[in-house]
Amino acid sequence: MKSTLIIYSTTDGQTIKICEKIQEHIDCDNCELIPINKVNKSYLEKFERIIIGASIRYGKHKDELYNFILNHLDVISNKDNAFFSVNVVARKPGKNTPKTNPYMQKFLLKTPWKPKNLGVFAGKIDYPKYKFFDKNMIRFIMWITKGPTNINNSYEFTNWDEVINFAKKIIR
Repeated sequence: MKSTLIIYSTTDGQTIKICEKIQEHIDCDNCELIPINKVNKSYLEKFERIIIGASIRYGKHKDELYNFILNHLDVISNKDNAFFSVNVVARKPGKNTPKTNPYMQKFLLKTPWKPKNLGVFAGKIDYPKYKFFDKNMIRFIMWITKGPTNINNSYEFTNWDEVINFAKKIIR
């Protein structure tokens, strides 16, 4: 099996959980999980497959994702590779595939990288964990988009079967 590096850019930790689930379902002797800010070119070159997962906050992937891709485009593009985006918009039918998710479409327009496999997963809203500003901004966004607004609760939207299917698709 191919050695695999799973790289993540996360805001609140749901992307890491999704990466861990993917790691569980990739059958290989050498499969590592690492944050995007800890990877360099020589480390990337050790692996045959690279998977990158990144979360959305306030409508954007973090700049660290785009900088990483620009700095390592040659290595990533020449490997078996995949990218997935984690966002709460993906909780809605019709916005939960790479072709229909607006954040995936923005990503594909903004980056020169053309991943071989794409995935989109709904994330999690964890109101009790957020600080005042984020709690109220996310609540406002949820109110506008008809999502959950009770700040005493957490709401996990991730479809774990879809995550497992994505992992299986990557190793085929």
